[in-house]
Amino acid sequence: MGAARFRPTWRQALGRGLCLGVLLAGGGLSLLAGLVAAGVLPAPLWLWLLVAAGPPIAGLPAAVLLRRRLGIEAGSDGIRTVTPFGAGVQPWSRVVDLRAERRGARTVVAVYLDSGASMQLLAPYDGGMLAADPRFEMKVSVLAHLWRSHRIGGVPS
Repeated sequence: MGAARFRPTWRQALGRGLCLGVLLAGGGLSLLAGLVAAGVLPAPLWLWLLVAAGPPIAGLPAAVLLRRRLGIEAGSDGIRTVTPFGAGVQPWSRVVDLRAERRGARTVVAVYLDSGASMQLLAPYDGGMLAADPRFEMKVSVLAHLWRSHRIGGVPS
């Protein structure tokens, strides 16, 4: 059995981009309102529209680009997390449990280590609306199978 790679789905990436953009738009609107109230800037309508609509629109391509940089790879050496800031590997020998858990509004894969620590995987996950992943259960089953196979005695190369 080869390595399995899991990343956020396209819908999940778009949802993250929209959320990021809305947060940036809120900050931009607050800054613009402060500058207008202080008399530093005039308040034309086009400026308000640009500040309100620009960040959500800019957040979409950013999220799609980041989608390729977020996720996990599960292979013979263990679970490797992939982020834009680096990567880390947890070998299968340290993983004592792997299960789907409800955390906030999402169902995520939690990995429990022999040290007593737990970590939440970046993908796969499932949630409402744009965070939904129709193949989430299958992905959790693949991860659980890989973990059990390597933990109990390995799998053939």
